[in-house]
Amino acid sequence: MPPTPSSARPKAVVNHLPGGSTSTVERAMRVLRVMSEGGNSRLTDIAAAAELDKATTLRLLEVMVRDGFVARDAQSKQFSLGPELMVLGAAALRRFDPRPLARPSLLRLVGQFEDSVVLSIPSGVESLCIDVEEGTYPIRANYLRVGSRRPLGAGAGSLALLAWMPEAEREAALEILANQMSRYPRITPALLRERIADARERGHVVLLDVVVERMGGIAVPVLDPEGRPVAALSIAALNDRILAREAAMAQALMRESTVCQVRWSEAVRTSRRQAGAASPSRTLPETLR
Repeated sequence: MPPTPSSARPKAVVNHLPGGSTSTVERAMRVLRVMSEGGNSRLTDIAAAAELDKATTLRLLEVMVRDGFVARDAQSKQFSLGPELMVLGAAALRRFDPRPLARPSLLRLVGQFEDSVVLSIPSGVESLCIDVEEGTYPIRANYLRVGSRRPLGAGAGSLALLAWMPEAEREAALEILANQMSRYPRITPALLRERIADARERGHVVLLDVVVERMGGIAVPVLDPEGRPVAALSIAALNDRILAREAAMAQALMRESTVCQVRWSEAVRTSRRQAGAASPSRTLPETLR
């Protein structure tokens, strides 16, 4: 039985401003981003993951504690996300929340294959995990959690988002990603291009032994009415379990992707009607563009 892969969880992605300059706002966003993954609660861990010194990190945390964006436990001295972020998150999700559209698909896929199923969305040149339904098979990919971020291409779901981007955007993303894959030594620009071409031909992504040894994923994109990838459905499992059932998994993922796309189209039409009734100049939520 292979070891639990949780210890192989990759370091959070940190984006830097052009020219190497770093503003206080960007530092604060780094801190919140690494905390959103749920595994960073001590000052030392947060500072290391955000690539900041402890003194700077503590100053930022103290300000955010004062304003309610971060909470600090009086006994353990550990930090967690605060109630003000919940308010902001609820406000953002009122615009458009894709999770209810995809949740039935996640449940059906776990019921069929017993392995963990992940819903990811694009966020710049990263993928963001927004929902996970854990599998019932004893050996699970428990390094996946809501709030996890990865560079596009570092995982099956994130590679599906990259592979189905419009070509010009994909090429621009690949240029940026070339400098962000140091944490994933097995992922090279050549490998990404090869896997993208293969995925576009077959209609699904398979990525094995690249992020975590002996583990992998199979994924398909969820496309909006304009054909852009707005999400990805992926199954994470042991390599052997994916290879033995690749055809069945791919077929099931494509079926559920189609279901999500229909529901997405309905949500887009509803959003457009509501936006048009409120103001002719309003645009669709960014998630739906």
